[in-house]
Amino acid sequence: MGAVSLQLPLFYFLSVSSDKLYQNYPNPFNPVTNIVYQIPRTGFVQIRVFDLLGSEVAILVNEFKTEGSYSINFDASNLPSGVYIYSLRVNDFVKNSKMTLLK
Repeated sequence: MGAVSLQLPLFYFLSVSSDKLYQNYPNPFNPVTNIVYQIPRTGFVQIRVFDLLGSEVAILVNEFKTEGSYSINFDASNLPSGVYIYSLRVNDFVKNSKMTLLK
């Protein structure tokens, strides 16, 4: 779905002591935004994007990752304007956040 992933150096953040999902930037966006997250331990990571009706519109990450900080670009060129929910799941941790696509 046009997602590109890159691993940031561990020193990008001061410490990786807990699972975190940061607000995407820019927000609102058109059509690409960046999502940053961190995980303190190796685990299976999923980042999925949903519309407000709960339909999954993209899977950005669906794989094992080692501890660290990560950044992924989300290209929503094929989606209509609107509010979307992105969800990070790492083992038993789940965090959701909103983002707005304005075309």
